[in-house]
Amino acid sequence: MGYGDKLFWLSVVIQRKYAQICAEFDLTPAQATLLCAVRNEPRQMADLAASLGMTKNALSQLVDRTARRELVGRASSAQDRRIVMLSATPTGKVLAEAFYAQVVERLPEIARNLDADDQRDFERMATAVVDTADLSVPVADPPATP
Repeated sequence: MGYGDKLFWLSVVIQRKYAQICAEFDLTPAQATLLCAVRNEPRQMADLAASLGMTKNALSQLVDRTARRELVGRASSAQDRRIVMLSATPTGKVLAEAFYAQVVERLPEIARNLDADDQRDFERMATAVVDTADLSVPVADPPATP
């Protein structure tokens, strides 16, 4: 297997572990990610869509589903009513904090078969990849069909 193949399978291992934790909290992976993204402070919907690599439409649908569970809420920005802010509800915040704590504790289990030096190297490299990733690049909305 080549490097790209290994990265593909690494993403599968990470997604499987993440999905397992999500299921224990009765969340879809998308809902869990959304909750974690807004657990500490409200975020602008447009910025959030860019950070999560989603179209605005896809994020809006995800927010609708998550809001029906009373885990997130929308509000207009006090400075500009055209800007929609998204935040966790009190229930959503409690759930997000509990979920996030489990992710932080259990996701490193994917490296449990590595020796201590390799685990430290893996952590260092994962940190470097995330720290240098541009999480603000928006995903283009698909063109409207007539």
